[in-house]
Amino acid sequence: MIYGGAAGGGKSWALLYEPLRHVDNPDFGAVLFRASMTQITEQGGLWDESMKLYTLFPRARPIKSPKPYWKFPSGAKISFRQIARDADVYDWQGTQIALIEFDELTHFTESEFFYMLSRNRSMCGVRPYVRASCNPDADSWVASFLSWWIDQDTGYAIPERSGKIRYMGRVNGQIFWGDTVDEVIDDARDADPDMKLEAHEVKSVTFILSTIQDNQALLKADPGYMANLKALSIVERERLLYGNWKIKAAKGLFFPRPAIGELLEDVPSDVVRWVRGWDLAATDTDEGGDPAYTASVLLGKRRDGSYVIADATNNRLRADKVRAMVKQCAAADKAQYKRVRIRMSQDPGQAGKEQAQSYVKMLAGFSVSVVKESGNKEARAEPFAAQWQAGNVKVVAGAWTETLLGQYESFPESKFKDLVDSGSNAFNELEMMNAGSVPPAENGTGTTLKASYWFR
Repeated sequence: MIYGGAAGGGKSWALLYEPLRHVDNPDFGAVLFRASMTQITEQGGLWDESMKLYTLFPRARPIKSPKPYWKFPSGAKISFRQIARDADVYDWQGTQIALIEFDELTHFTESEFFYMLSRNRSMCGVRPYVRASCNPDADSWVASFLSWWIDQDTGYAIPERSGKIRYMGRVNGQIFWGDTVDEVIDDARDADPDMKLEAHEVKSVTFILSTIQDNQALLKADPGYMANLKALSIVERERLLYGNWKIKAAKGLFFPRPAIGELLEDVPSDVVRWVRGWDLAATDTDEGGDPAYTASVLLGKRRDGSYVIADATNNRLRADKVRAMVKQCAAADKAQYKRVRIRMSQDPGQAGKEQAQSYVKMLAGFSVSVVKESGNKEARAEPFAAQWQAGNVKVVAGAWTETLLGQYESFPESKFKDLVDSGSNAFNELEMMNAGSVPPAENGTGTTLKASYWFR
C-alpha cells in the first residue's frame, strides 16, 4: 500500500501508526526506512514524532544509539534505518522483516525497493507486507509504477481508483499488472512463454490518495500551513498542494515575464537591504575553449517586503579579469547603496575552499558571505520563483535587462543559467538576513573583522 499525494496529509503519521497493530507479538519486527538518517533524527523528524506516539505505550523503550529503535514490553521492535545508496540494501541480506515501510518512496531507487521486497518475509505469524508514503515526482520511477491510479492527462490521482487493489508481478525487471493474480500470470506468459511467474510471487498493490484536507488536525493546529503551500512556486504548488504527478519544471513556468509587470525607470528609494549574488565560473573555459560565464545579480528587499533587481552582470572573462570585476562591482555598489552584502558560492573540494578564501581576502572592507550551495539549480530557484510568480519582483530597465529576462524566462531549459543562480543566491541571502542574522561587524576603520567572514 502506498499513500501518496499532497504534503501535510498525515502520511508519515500513518506509517508510524501501522506497526502498532502488532506490538503485542513478541517476534514481530518492523523497519521504517528513509533515504538519510538525518531525515529520521533531525528536529521534527520521524524519531521526534515517534516519541509523541510510542510513549503512550507503558514501558515502551526508545533506544536511539547506536541505531534508533523502539522495544515494546512483548519484545516487538520498530526500527528506523536509512538506505542512502543501492549498496546499503546488502546490509539486510539474510534478514526477515514482517513489515517494511518507506517514507518518501520517490527518494529510493527502484532497485532498492524491489530488493527490500525480498527481505519482506516472516515467521512471526504476521503476513509480510509493505507500506510506503510519497509526494508526487514526475521524474521518479514511482510515477510510472502508479500510472494506473493517475490521470495521465491532468497528472492528478483518480479519486475513484484510490484504494482499489491491483496485482503486480516482476520478472527480469519487467512488471506485469492485472486485476487478478491469474491475469498477471497470463500476461507474463503471453509476453514470453518461458516467463515463469508463480502465484505466490504476485503482489497486491494499492494507492491511496492523500491531501492536506485529510489532516484536519494539522489545519487546526497550524492554519498558516495552507497559506505556505499556496505561496510556493507553481511547480511545487501543483506537486505539494494539489498532488500533481505530471508537473515538471518547464520554460516559462519558473519566471514568467508578465509577472514582473512594467520595468522600473529608476531604482526605488525604499530598499532596506541589498545583496549582490555571484555565480563564479567553475572553470576558466567552457567546452568550446571560450572563457566561461561569470554572473551576478544585485537584488534589494523593499520596505513592503517585495524585491527589485537593480543590476546584473554576465561576462565571459579570464580568472584575473573576473577578480577585478568582482572588486569593481563591490566598490561601485558600496558607493551607490552604502551597505551591500556580497554572496558567493563555494565550489566543492579544496580548490573551491581556497578560491573562496582568496576572494574574502581580496574583498576586505566589504560584507562577504561564502556558502556551499546544496541541491540543483532548480531547487535553489524555487523560493525566488515563488515571489516572482506572485508579482513581488520588479526589474529596473538597463542595458542588461533583456539578457537577464531572456535567461529567466527560458529557465530551466536554457543552456545558460548563471543569472538565475546569481539571483537565487542573492534572494536566499536576503531571506537569511531577514530571519535574524547579524551582519558582519566592522572594526571602526571600515574593514570587516576577520571573525565576521561568513562561511556556511
